[in-house]
Amino acid sequence: MSRATPPRVAIIGAGFAGIVVAIKLQRVGIDYVIFERSEGVGGTWWDNRYPGAETDAASHLYAYSFAPYDWSRTHVRRAEIQEYLEHVAESFGVMSSIRFKETVESVTWDDASSEYVVRTAAGESEWFAFVVSCVGLFAAPQYPVWPGLEDFRGEVVHTAEWDETLDISGKRVAVVGTGSSAAQVVPTVAPHAHSVTVYQRQPGWVLPKGDRDFSARERRVFSWPFVQRLNRIRLYVRQERREWHGAVFRPGSRMNRRWEAKARQYVAEVFADRPDLAEALTPDYAFAGKRTVVSSDFYPALLRDDVHLVPRAVVSCTSSGIIDSEGVEREADVLVLATGYVATRFLASLAVTGRNGTALNTVWGPDPFALAGMMVPGFPNFFIMYGPNTNGGLTVSNFEHEADFIVHQIRRVLAKGKSAVDARERVSAVYNRWVQHRISSTAWVDGSNYFASSTGRIVTQWPEGAAVYALVLLALRRLGTRVS
Repeated sequence: MSRATPPRVAIIGAGFAGIVVAIKLQRVGIDYVIFERSEGVGGTWWDNRYPGAETDAASHLYAYSFAPYDWSRTHVRRAEIQEYLEHVAESFGVMSSIRFKETVESVTWDDASSEYVVRTAAGESEWFAFVVSCVGLFAAPQYPVWPGLEDFRGEVVHTAEWDETLDISGKRVAVVGTGSSAAQVVPTVAPHAHSVTVYQRQPGWVLPKGDRDFSARERRVFSWPFVQRLNRIRLYVRQERREWHGAVFRPGSRMNRRWEAKARQYVAEVFADRPDLAEALTPDYAFAGKRTVVSSDFYPALLRDDVHLVPRAVVSCTSSGIIDSEGVEREADVLVLATGYVATRFLASLAVTGRNGTALNTVWGPDPFALAGMMVPGFPNFFIMYGPNTNGGLTVSNFEHEADFIVHQIRRVLAKGKSAVDARERVSAVYNRWVQHRISSTAWVDGSNYFASSTGRIVTQWPEGAAVYALVLLALRRLGTRVS
């Protein structure tokens, strides 16, 4: 191993977060290396190749502010997002600094040298002065534990690990789940399958996306960066109106009531002639109690003669079929698990050790926490992108602000001739108490969702809007950290 001289930064992951950190570091002349376990850039957009995968956010918001793009649709699909990230990585000279097919297994702080030893699955080790984790929130797929699943003779595939060679033509497909992934898979595969059976444990609130292709004229107009930036600001303001002080997440608020009314109206309109489906698809919990599904195709797909909704949970499998909670078995050739992720297990694939040999998982226990979701006291020079309590809102915009926070901390260390920056324990504790206080009045605390840890604490979500998060990061740049 060679020491990190001059100081280098290890970035783990080459998705949206990893790429923007690299660009920001590059701009100020700080050396970095990106470790990416996959064969290409994209992160979750490289991994999630299931049919129909696309963003819920408007295209012009789902892009870096400094890298506008000629998007083809209002809400772009996975392949175009992948192309965008490749374009940005190439245009800004990041691609040459990425080590593809290298999985980081551990990050260990060395008290003597004030550096990290980064070890990969290949058994190689290197020293780095700083480490930025960009492994994301959705890195560990949630697999159900059903009796008989291993005996099922058909094909089983999770949406997060889709087999692109899978042919569903003319087959009986069972889709378990009615979240965002299922809402994209079902309308896409239904025209090709013999039949699709959708198993719903609990309905979600659904809103129409209103997605469409941009016209040739719109694309010409948006080719002017100034116009695209204006449109981005318009979309930003519209989003912030919904999430300012978490209004849309708080039951009883005018914004929450407004959007619940829209969701109820949507289900009533689509299923006007199918009151049985309208009843089965209407949640009995507050709006935003779990992640809202945004889709204009999912509800209409459920009206197809070859698509069947089973409003019950799956409890077991046989060699040829799926059994629901009422004991009814239905035969299937392909089982699609749209069962989401273990989102509360932050950095599950990475062993992080801080001062005095302390393991991050030991400090966290079942309830991950961090200062602004980015730094944990006792783990100097280690930053987390998309960390605890940062999910929601304008994700890519948040990444840019987080990257600025990281660059600022690293430059402080270097400018002062010091070796480390750490989160202040007291400030971190106060901050996290404030976050949980703000969360306590949201619909999340009573909903059945992936936001909560095993103790019931909401550990994934940010309870305010993107503008508030940006201000928090600015305030905590010096108030929340200490250079030594």
